[in-house]
Amino acid sequence: MRLLLDECVPTRLRRSLPAHQVSTVVCEVWSGIKNGKLLALAAERFDAFITVDKNLPYQQNTAALPVAVLVLDAVSNELPFLLPLVPTLERELSSLKRGTYVRISVDA
Repeated sequence: MRLLLDECVPTRLRRSLPAHQVSTVVCEVWSGIKNGKLLALAAERFDAFITVDKNLPYQQNTAALPVAVLVLDAVSNELPFLLPLVPTLERELSSLKRGTYVRISVDA
């Protein structure tokens, strides 16, 4: 699966997703682009967009997303806090459909 990590997600998370092709907003030279346009760009080349932006569902119509969006819900966006979410993230990715929204947390 082709995944795009938002610029607020540590790039080192890529190493925890070896079964996927993972890029970042920074690598794609899309830093600073607002979520609506960013999601449209992501939809052209990626299967899913991974972020820690918990406000995204309030800023975007999640029912009309052009790409699958996964929000990692942790107390911090630092890698040690995100790594426990990787098993659930992998599970969600295995059955993910384009245009869906999924919130992933430790208690999920």
